[in-house]
Amino acid sequence: MNTRKKWVIAVSISVLVVLLLVVIQRDMPFKQQYGKDKDTATLEEAYRSLEKELATAQVDVIPFDMKEHRALWERAFHLSEHLYQDSSGYFQKEWGLFLGQLSEDRGIDPYVVYELLKVESGHTFDPDAIGPETRYGQAYGMAQFMENTAPWIAEMADLPYEKELLFHPLYAIRLSVEYLDFLYQQYNDWNYALTAYHRGMGGLESYIARNGHAKSEYAVTIQERAKKHAAQSA
Repeated sequence: MNTRKKWVIAVSISVLVVLLLVVIQRDMPFKQQYGKDKDTATLEEAYRSLEKELATAQVDVIPFDMKEHRALWERAFHLSEHLYQDSSGYFQKEWGLFLGQLSEDRGIDPYVVYELLKVESGHTFDPDAIGPETRYGQAYGMAQFMENTAPWIAEMADLPYEKELLFHPLYAIRLSVEYLDFLYQQYNDWNYALTAYHRGMGGLESYIARNGHAKSEYAVTIQERAKKHAAQSA
C-alpha cells in the first residue's frame, strides 16, 4: 500500500472518530451534561463558593468529602444548574447547591421548596423582599417569614435568630426546609403542609372548615410546577 493510500485511510478514520464523538456528545443524557459527571475540581470550586456564602449565614453544610458524599454533591450541582437556568439566573447556583444537599438530607423534594420560594418572593427570588403590612406584621426575605414564626423555627433548626438573617438567602432556604419538614411531619400531606406554610396552622384549619379540604391554589400550583421540574430532569 503506497503512502498516499495510507494517508487517505488515516484521515478517513480520524473523521469517523470525530463524527462519532459529536454524536455521543449530542445524545448525552441531560443529567450527565449538567452535573452528573462533573470532575472533582469543578465540584470543589462550587463547594468553596457555597462555603463562603454560608460563613455569613451562620448555617452549616454537609462536609465536602469526595469518597462519602460525591454522588450527593453531583446531584446538588445538577440541581443548581437546572434551577439557575429555569430562573434566568435569579436563583443563584450557590443557593441551588445548598438546597440540593439540604433537601436530600431531609428527604424533601427540592423542587417543592424552589417553587415555594418563587411564589413567596413574587417570582423574583429577591432576598430583600418585604411583604405588605398585615395585622400580624410583615413577612421578610425570600421565604417570607414573619417575626412571630421565624424565632421558634430557628430554634427548632438549632440556628441563631436575628431579624436581619431573614434577608440572607441561605438562611431563608434553611428555615423554609426546616418549617416544611416540620409541617409535613405534622400532617403527612403536602396539601396540608403547603397551605399551612402559606396561611399558618390556624389558617389551615380555617381553610379546611370553609372548603372541606386543604387543596388550596397555593399548594396545588407549587406541587404541579415541582412535578414538571422532576419530569424534565428524569
